[in-house]
Amino acid sequence: MKLIERYILKRATGMFLVTLLPLMAIVWTTQALTSVNLVTDSGQSIFAFMRLATLILPTIIPLILPFALVIGVAQTLTAMNADSELTVLNAAGASRMTIIRPILYLGVALSVLSFTVDNFVEPYSRTAVRKMIATAHADLLSSIVQENTFRKIGDGLYVQVASRRSGGVLHGIFVADSRDPAYELVYYAREGAVDESGTALVMKDGEVHRKLPDGNVSIIKFDSYAFDLTDMTKSAGQATIRAKDRDLPFLMNPDPKDPIYLKDPMSFEAELHRRFTEWIYPLLFALVALVVSSDARSHREARVHPMITALLTCLFIRWMTFYAANSAEESRPFILIMYLIPLITGYLAIQQLLGNRRLEIPITLEQKVKEILVRLRLTKAAPASDGNKAP
Repeated sequence: MKLIERYILKRATGMFLVTLLPLMAIVWTTQALTSVNLVTDSGQSIFAFMRLATLILPTIIPLILPFALVIGVAQTLTAMNADSELTVLNAAGASRMTIIRPILYLGVALSVLSFTVDNFVEPYSRTAVRKMIATAHADLLSSIVQENTFRKIGDGLYVQVASRRSGGVLHGIFVADSRDPAYELVYYAREGAVDESGTALVMKDGEVHRKLPDGNVSIIKFDSYAFDLTDMTKSAGQATIRAKDRDLPFLMNPDPKDPIYLKDPMSFEAELHRRFTEWIYPLLFALVALVVSSDARSHREARVHPMITALLTCLFIRWMTFYAANSAEESRPFILIMYLIPLITGYLAIQQLLGNRRLEIPITLEQKVKEILVRLRLTKAAPASDGNKAP
């Protein structure tokens, strides 16, 4: 690799990292905060929250990488053009490949990283997250044994205990159950315990108040009463592993007896083709950034900032791929569209770069854009001609 190519690669990599880290921090924090209530409600420690937040990280890397790259490349080349470095390279006789080659190296490396994370690291982390969430939901049942804590166990179901004694004995049990709209139930018991199976709360020496919609209240005393917890425990601790949580070998050869696969086989097929197409987007977005910003331009030329143009183009491409991938779960023709979008975009970008052509807009449209920029005072108007012709 030539010295100038190493220089461009170093600058582009540095700008990519400067863009990647803040974007990843913002998205990661947003995703992690959604899990705070789950962890706190189930009585998990801060270490469990940190582990859950760490497992979320691989799920956002493939999404952030392409956009961080396109911003980094476009900003690097735009800065080099502003410093006249691209002009100097052009005047020195350097080919456009001198600029393109190091960016392609970076794009290929990030595409390989995206493929690895998307197909091997992310499925593991997704599965681990789902198991942690399932375990946390199961641990919600244990929250009823926390002293002096009024807990919401489910929709319309609240439990509180005054104290916990040895052997798992609970004292001062209060249960409010309003799940059935036809009546409300309130249980008081001197003591009780959760049975070994965790499917019932056995209360002793208490009473239940039943309030009807007309306001009448009936009171029944009991020596022993088993409050059913089956609705909360029948799925507790069991994680549902979906198509996005599967690794690549499983998607290529799914188990025909898998209940999730039997329920929705199209989602597995769509996910497989998504894995085969989306890993290439770092390289594809690098090509888009090169088309927009790799040629030397005059500072007086009125044009939209290359980073904005490249980013808007990539956002549109990504939106189309998301739409095609989601639609492919219901209609197979969209699978072909998932492949056509990157192939057509890559072909057009390569043709533009190999032809050493500048990205231009039509004359009439260019004039309208210049007029808008002048009105917004983002550029100066061209000097008016005095009508004199050279002799």
